[in-house]
Order: sequence, then C-alpha cells, then structure tokens
Amino acid sequence: MNKTVCVFTIGAICMTSVLSHAADVKIYGRANISLDYLDDGKDYNVFTVTSDASRIGFKVDHKLENGMTAFAQIEQEINFATGTNDAKANTFATRDTFAGISSEQYGQLRVGRFDGPFKIARSPVNFFGDMVGDMRNLTRAGSLRFDERNDNTVEYKSPKFGGGFNVLAGISMQNGVQVAQQPNGDEVSDTKAYDAAITYKKDRYDLAAAYQKFEENASNSSPTTARDSYRVAGAYKITDALNLGALYQYSQYDENTASNADAQIFGLAGEYKFTPKTLLRGEYFYRDVDAEDSNSSMIALGLEHKLDPQFRVYGNVATVLNDENANLAPWREGRANANAASPVLAAMGENATALSLGFRYDF
Repeated sequence: MNKTVCVFTIGAICMTSVLSHAADVKIYGRANISLDYLDDGKDYNVFTVTSDASRIGFKVDHKLENGMTAFAQIEQEINFATGTNDAKANTFATRDTFAGISSEQYGQLRVGRFDGPFKIARSPVNFFGDMVGDMRNLTRAGSLRFDERNDNTVEYKSPKFGGGFNVLAGISMQNGVQVAQQPNGDEVSDTKAYDAAITYKKDRYDLAAAYQKFEENASNSSPTTARDSYRVAGAYKITDALNLGALYQYSQYDENTASNADAQIFGLAGEYKFTPKTLLRGEYFYRDVDAEDSNSSMIALGLEHKLDPQFRVYGNVATVLNDENANLAPWREGRANANAASPVLAAMGENATALSLGFRYDF
C-alpha cells in the first residue's frame, strides 16, 4: 500500500484512543472481492480478481451540551486484490469524508466530499451496487457524469417530516484544494455544482426525486460543458419477499452538439428472497442517446446467500447490448479492476459480458 495511505491510516487508528475520551469512535470496513470473467465482445476476454469498492473507515460522533450532535467520518477505498489502488495511490479519504452537526429539530449540516443528493437518489433501485451490472455503467456514461462525489461540498438535510419525507440540498464550490486561476491571475468562474433531492421512505415505499446541475467549469469531464440531469426512482415491497423498483433519468448539455449528445435512461430492477438469507436479483436498463445508433441496454441477474449478517457470497452475470456507435460495458463503474490493462469499455458496436463470483465481508 502507498506510504502516504499507510501513514494516514496508522495516524487515524492512533487518534481513536485520544478521541474515545470525548466521542464514540467506530472503525468499520468492507472487503468485497470477486473472481470475474470479462469479455468486451472482440479481443479482450480474461479472468481477473477484483476488489469491488472495498473500504475502511472511521466514524465519530459526540453529543454537545445543547443537545445537538457533532460528527465526522473518514473513508478510504482499499484494493484487497493488489494491496493498492493505483488510481488513487497518492491520496487518502477517497470515499465519503466529511464533518458536520445535526439535531432532530433542525436537521443536519455537513461539509466535505461525499455522495450528494443526486447520487443518493438512485438508492431505491441500486440492487447491483459495486458489482458487475452496477446501473452507473449506463447512468454515468461518457461525460454526462452525475453519480459523483464532488469536492468542497456543503449539504443540508432536513428533519423527517410528513411521516417519511426528507429534503436534501447541496452545493460544491470547486474541484481540488484551491480556486483555479486563469493565466492572468483571475479566478476561473462557473466552477460550482448544485443538487437537490426529496426522498420518502416509510413502510413498503422507498421513493426519490433529484436534480443536479454542473456549471461549465465544475468538473474535469471532457468536454467541459454546462449540463444538468433529472432523476426519479422508486421501489415498492409487494410482499416481505418481493421488492420491485424503477428509475428514469434525463441528462442534457446546455449546448447540444454532435459530440455532446443528451441521454435518457430508464429501467426496472428487483429482488426476490427465497429464504431470509437467499435472494435473486435482476435488472434491465436502457440508455437512449440523442445520436444515431448510440443506444445501449444492460441486463443483469444475480444470486446471493448470507452466511450471517456480516458475510455473504454471490454470483452475477451482466451484459450490455450496444448499438453500432456505442461501447459500454457492465464492469466499469463501482469497482477497482486489479488488471490495469483491462479495458473499461467494450469494443465499439459489440456486446460486452461479465460473470462474477465473489464474497462480501462487512466489519
């Protein structure tokens, strides 16, 4: 593991003994490891070991004298397949990392880098999260990327009202550690991102609607063009065993050109529990692009069995069917492929397939 990550990790562990005198500190993590077969539809077809968004984290919260709660979290992605994460080798706290304050009466305010309201709004149908078939392989394709953790974010979450509603709103100031400047020294403008969501979760219902907007220079996506997106997702537990959900997302550029094509994504997903510990999951999502022969559809099936609440084994198969000018694959998002030479996309116009056998241990 990179020396920087090691130093920070050891430091964070040591700090828990100090913080424990004033706060409730928790060390947690996830080892999510799979053996995958990936086929891009042409020349690439291999077996590989993958660490699927595995992580380690530190949580702390502290009751204040006025009844409010101060809290913080540091979370780092870990690659159990190689012991490193090459894409983030010189960074720490690559996942949800924040600090804030909350109360039952006024809600929650937090600052940092974390899953924002728009990203959270996919939760009702996120049955293949961090596995092959992750829905983000379609919803976060190309430069229409909205399922992101944005830097320098301030977010407010309301108290629960109306029986199960929450409102969330966030603003990201800019990427990186400082405000970017032009060659003449002027501040680069249009660097903010905004998002908001309303969620409802009660009884058998899990619903969310969200909106996000990126200003022209708000991210490193290429081309850097202002863009926004709408998302609606919901799930309903028909029975204690059967949960079905649906999602619709429309993403658009402010300036629509041949290289900047708007897209809408819609589909269905669900889970069925054969027993309290064994379930079957499935999904179908379609990406309709405002460009000729550029659409894709993704189909996935999975089987999971919990040996106990903290340890589960699973098997998944997922495929993306691409039009002539599309090249999406079902394995790019939510995972850390141990083989650095692995393509993140399918061959153009070909169908890509992934098979996965893995286990997940939450601690």
